[in-house]
Amino acid sequence: MRIYYYHTQDAEHIISEWERGRYPSHLLYGATCFEANGIEIVMHKHRQEHNRLRRMVRVAWQVMRCRERYDVLYGSSHRGLELLIMLRALGIYRHPICIWHHQPITKSRHRLREWVSRLYYRGIDHMFMFSETIAKMSEHSAKCRPERVSVAHWGADIDYYDRFMREHRELRSGFISSGMERRDMPTLIEAFNNTALPLRIFSITNYLGNDYEKIISSIPRRENITVTFNNRLMINELTAEVNRSACVVICCQPTNYTVGLTTVVEALALGLPIICSRNPQMPMNIEAEGCGLLVDYGDTEGWERAIRFIAEHPGEAKRMGERGRELAEKTYNIDRCTREMAEAMKAMIRK
Repeated sequence: MRIYYYHTQDAEHIISEWERGRYPSHLLYGATCFEANGIEIVMHKHRQEHNRLRRMVRVAWQVMRCRERYDVLYGSSHRGLELLIMLRALGIYRHPICIWHHQPITKSRHRLREWVSRLYYRGIDHMFMFSETIAKMSEHSAKCRPERVSVAHWGADIDYYDRFMREHRELRSGFISSGMERRDMPTLIEAFNNTALPLRIFSITNYLGNDYEKIISSIPRRENITVTFNNRLMINELTAEVNRSACVVICCQPTNYTVGLTTVVEALALGLPIICSRNPQMPMNIEAEGCGLLVDYGDTEGWERAIRFIAEHPGEAKRMGERGRELAEKTYNIDRCTREMAEAMKAMIRK
């Protein structure tokens, strides 16, 4: 079997970084693991394009001009593939399309937009979703056909983190916040101000409408909290910072998708305990699995209790990290995820 592989970033560059040990392959959504599952790849040639319309036209033109044989068009996201998906719905583009759908499928409030989107979703032959909760939420929409949806256990590149820990044997201490999407900085900083325990925040100046530089600078913070805006920090450099921390904290704003999941799977692979906002869309319940603590959105006092528990119970925190690592090895890793994706795409072709 052969797939046309589409990624929203420059996958060829990322693969070269992965080969040098500087990038975890799970952020490529299976590109480095498909061969082991009997799938060859036709690689999309990436070109950065910020204008959405120009991007989808250019991508469609490039894909439809491809002279290499392939069975399925596989995308890590629909972004950039919108025109091709519509052409597939209209019967013009003939290859099955399989994508990762990052959010629940919902009904539009506008009748015309809902009609157009129903047509659009006919052009997606299969969707991978991150959790059973998101898949169940999507079933309430007429656009979702359950037989075209499967949940894949997206997780970390275990080999990358194993190699990293062998080469960087750090004494772990303190707490770290390393994510950038929909983070609730006011709640997190207030909780650590009140506990006076060490927190290192690695953020980005602006992301998805959140001006973190402005938000963080407007909050009084004690000397136990340090902030670094990591716009230029490489993935492996950020991994090094996480690896020398004793606990990963993921304080998020309410959303309807798996905000914080990338940070969670990294912490699991590194064997670190986690404190995380209680996001019901997450594929795992870290508290029930015994690998961390969950706190309700905006609950500053709850965050204070969780932070103090980790600091005052180092033995249990260590066991949380060990249980998290076991969960990563068993379930949430890119090898298992790619096997599941490969089985679903091969089943599409057999139909």
